[in-house]
Amino acid sequence: MEAIDNRKRNRILLLLFLGVLMGALDIAIVAPAQPSIQRAFGIDARAMAWIIGIYALFNLVGTPFLAKLSDIFGRRSIYILSIAIFASGSLVAAFSSSFSMFLAGRAIQGFGAGGIFPVASAVIGDTFPPEKRGSALGLIGAVFGLAFLIGPPIGGIVLSVATWKWLFLINIPIAILLIVGALRLLPDTHPATRKPFDYTGMISLWVGLVSLAWAINQIDTGNLAGSLTSTAIWPFLLLALAMFGLFYFIETRAADPILRVRLFTTRQLILVSIVALGAGLAESTLAFVPPILVDAFGISDSTASYLLMPAVLAMLVGAPLAGRLIDRSGSRLVILAGIAQLFVGLFIAGLGEITMLRYIIAAILVGSGLSMLLGAPLRYIVLAEVPASDRAAGQGALALFTGTGLLVGSSLIGAVAESSGGGAGGFQTAFLVISAVLVLMFVLSLGLKGRTKELETALRNDAAVVEAV
Repeated sequence: MEAIDNRKRNRILLLLFLGVLMGALDIAIVAPAQPSIQRAFGIDARAMAWIIGIYALFNLVGTPFLAKLSDIFGRRSIYILSIAIFASGSLVAAFSSSFSMFLAGRAIQGFGAGGIFPVASAVIGDTFPPEKRGSALGLIGAVFGLAFLIGPPIGGIVLSVATWKWLFLINIPIAILLIVGALRLLPDTHPATRKPFDYTGMISLWVGLVSLAWAINQIDTGNLAGSLTSTAIWPFLLLALAMFGLFYFIETRAADPILRVRLFTTRQLILVSIVALGAGLAESTLAFVPPILVDAFGISDSTASYLLMPAVLAMLVGAPLAGRLIDRSGSRLVILAGIAQLFVGLFIAGLGEITMLRYIIAAILVGSGLSMLLGAPLRYIVLAEVPASDRAAGQGALALFTGTGLLVGSSLIGAVAESSGGGAGGFQTAFLVISAVLVLMFVLSLGLKGRTKELETALRNDAAVVEAV
């Protein structure tokens, strides 16, 4: 591989950063447009949940598949392919004549976006020296927080001057610039060794997630007993259970599994995976705030997007604060505080008549709580608990669990909202259901290690690494 100087390396990092940002924005930037999309296609809350859900679903599938293709065909080729797939999905979504066609576009977008982040991370691993990889990967990882910061105001600006279709059309010139930059800058690197791709694992996971999301989305909370015996639900639940069982069986035997289940045999890591699922579940609520605000206050879609800023700013302040609190008090206390804030925030938002003051208080609590769960604490525990050789796999597993929570949360909110009559009241009821789940999460999180035992584990693992070296 050709030598790369610092200047070119920084340009590569900027290119990768912008690509990941483009993919990450398409949940945060589309959320404010959901009321407009709902009116355009005449859909109910149950169907609207798939605007976010199908993107999350195909993102989960695209991540391991496109990452593996980059091992075979090279990083540059698959990075360009991922961006091209994302751009083509944007075009399909923008020019959709039906909601089914729109969802197809969102699925294509999610699949393409799934390849952008892992390939970008692999390029950094291939081209950056060891002493600079950590900061470069940290910068790329921070993109997701940045997306939630700038996504709502960008969405509001676009919606104030154009239709929702332009939220997708603006991706096209950006994608073209990224492809041109990738052709000029990215080296076409390959890993030194290749492992067989876990096709059966990916298929069983995908079928299981689709079946679970569909079954949850079809539940009628007003007739729960009747729902569970409905042929529109229980066969899909059984299929999901069967597929997840098969997925576990496959992953214990795969040469390069999508999920290294052997990492999640300790109580600490099992609890972390559950909390990550709950964090994704809670994160899904942000996408449904604009429809509530539009219905409750009679405001425009663009104004509703600006009203997401209290939550976003709370996330911005809370993320570095959570990092400092971990050093002082350990991750368990930070996680418990985050769950508690999420519960109170969603409970306030879900109970009683919505006023602007109640909404702002709730938004700040939810944003601060999410910053404590989606940021450093869970990643810190994984880094402390798993061997150094498996740390990348551990972080990938966290992303898988959080994405699954986002998918399930979107389906659940749509089902509860529609069953409760739709509108602001229906979504408020859904928020109360999510807050009830958070109570269980809080109780389970009490089983996490305290600061002293956490530090002992981290030091023991670091000592083992040093001894191995």
